[in-house]
Amino acid sequence: MEDRIEKAVTYFKSGYNCSQSVVAAFADLYGFDKEQSLRMAASFGGGIGRMRETCGAACGMFLLAGLENGAVEAADRQGKAANYALVQELAEEFKKRNGSLICAELLGLRKSDTISSNPEERTTQYYAKRPCVKMVEEAATIWAEYLQKER
Repeated sequence: MEDRIEKAVTYFKSGYNCSQSVVAAFADLYGFDKEQSLRMAASFGGGIGRMRETCGAACGMFLLAGLENGAVEAADRQGKAANYALVQELAEEFKKRNGSLICAELLGLRKSDTISSNPEERTTQYYAKRPCVKMVEEAATIWAEYLQKER
């Protein structure tokens, strides 16, 4: 699983958003190719559409939770409950390790000052001032730990 964590970090450092990086590192386990995984996670970067809400790396982890054990029958209340419990468990672990699930808080920004649809250029300064690489690594690590425990 260590290689998947490294792959997530590499994806992020190559320019993919935080959510895409986490999902793409594991998507083949669920029958998705790289392009499909990048598309399904594309909207969750920057705290969901760069609105600085829920961290995109965490959203990627939650998307993987749905692929792992999401309910597929509309009336499957037990399956929905199991998936929601897993998401809540993952969210708590992410918060415990990082202090928050909220992108703006993780970045030390006021949310009202940060909403823009334009992604920042990925420069050395970008990576130096942002904890996003760490968030991607943490989300991928939490997911890898979950898989190792469950499989």
